Amino acid sequence: MKNKLFIFFISCLGILSSVKAGTIKVVTTTTDLKSITELIGGNKVSVSSIATGYQNPHFVDPKPSYIIGLSKADLFVTVGLDLETGWSPQLVASSRNTKIQKGAAGYVDASIGIGLLQVPTSANRAEGDIHIYGNPHYWLDPLNGKVIARNIANGLERIDPSNKSIYEANLQAFYKKIEDKMKEWKAKMAPFKGSKIIAYHNEWVYFETRFGLDVVDFMEPKPGIPPSPSQLVKVIKEIKADNIKVIISSPYFTTSSSDVVSKQTGAKELTLATSVGGFESIKNYFDLFDYDINQLTTVLK
Repeated sequence: MKNKLFIFFISCLGILSSVKAGTIKVVTTTTDLKSITELIGGNKVSVSSIATGYQNPHFVDPKPSYIIGLSKADLFVTVGLDLETGWSPQLVASSRNTKIQKGAAGYVDASIGIGLLQVPTSANRAEGDIHIYGNPHYWLDPLNGKVIARNIANGLERIDPSNKSIYEANLQAFYKKIEDKMKEWKAKMAPFKGSKIIAYHNEWVYFETRFGLDVVDFMEPKPGIPPSPSQLVKVIKEIKADNIKVIISSPYFTTSSSDVVSKQTGAKELTLATSVGGFESIKNYFDLFDYDINQLTTVLK
């Protein structure tokens, strides 16, 4: 009898520890979605991201381990549009997990409700890597984080309605923190409104628009096309003419072209994070903007 009670007690502990660790298994395509899901799901979720924070989310090599993780997932969260089109749909299909296929209750497209920028009027591949639905880097506007969080909360509530009140409370706390941090971030960026910047790749339009910056040109002559000598000459002339102080890039792009331009002009090269985990100190979605804004304002001063 005592042995049976002991076994029952251990079983209860196992159940409790499972609840504490998170009973809903979530797989996200990016670390930003992972961070927001953890903030909304709290201890009800365990979350893994396929892409890392220092990896170009357009290009992820499919691995069998990703398929295994997806096969066990209760919820799948994707940036959507065509950001992950080269790898994500294939992985989800290969998982054979009916719960997370597109249209199922466990499928979350985080882009739903986002006010998209740079939506092309036509798809012309001669213009480079054109995103047919609009620029997909929308999470780099922190206010879009609220839309993402709402979509994730909706997904969690579809598959776990009994904990809706918890997800809603966490969502409201997330909203409040975004609003509070926005006041801080906007105050820091206000003195630099209208500052002209060169970027390596066209992934900053949402950040640029939210904080009043002006990305006047790119190191790439067209999206996804490596910098050419003629483009470098053009950028050098622009930097000198407009006294542009900074060239921004991401951890996954080479700095060789920016090095050349920086030496010719004195413009500062600055590698900013596009995702949580882009640098070791960036642990969550709020850290992402703290880091980038602190780095950028220091240079613009």
